[in-house]
Amino acid sequence: MKSNYLNRAVEQMASLPGIGRKTALRLVLQLQRRTKEEISAFASSFLEMSEHLKSCKSCGNISDNDTCEICLNESRDRKLICVVEDIRDVMAIESTATFKGVYHVLGGIISPMDGIGPSDLNISSLVDKISLGGIHEVVFALSPTMEGDTTSFYLHKKLKFFPIQITTITRGVSVGTELQYADELSLGRSILYRQPFHLSD
Repeated sequence: MKSNYLNRAVEQMASLPGIGRKTALRLVLQLQRRTKEEISAFASSFLEMSEHLKSCKSCGNISDNDTCEICLNESRDRKLICVVEDIRDVMAIESTATFKGVYHVLGGIISPMDGIGPSDLNISSLVDKISLGGIHEVVFALSPTMEGDTTSFYLHKKLKFFPIQITTITRGVSVGTELQYADELSLGRSILYRQPFHLSD
């Protein structure tokens, strides 16, 4: 391409995961046909998100404020915590309308191949939260992958001495499937029919 402006825009668009150069070019050319006002609104939405979007100080979910709407909702059962990998899993579970507790977002899963260990995740705050008491059940809602299972095993070892019930979603979600991509019906049933988590020593 001869246009440096177009090239830079395509490079930025292609830096997003799952976006190749051909798709990036198509999207950039579509944006180029929009009015300056439309492009300004498009760009401003991302700048505002970068400046104002926060991480909930209680659970790690995304929020416009220090505490997310789920944690502020008095109708939610605060004695029930669902542990998830990231905010996409919160969105996936919420879309099923089957879970009435609160969440704890780890910010990832243990993956030695990717250099991600327990210290890189939001685990210590979960342990601290449970140590304060008042929690009756912790649900592991992690993807049924090797990394997800490894994380569940690690969490179980950290939490098994607390007087709580530790459960996991059932395998209605296919093994190897990331939670965020599971269909709502399977995911909803997995939450409703969760079962005790057993660790094979």
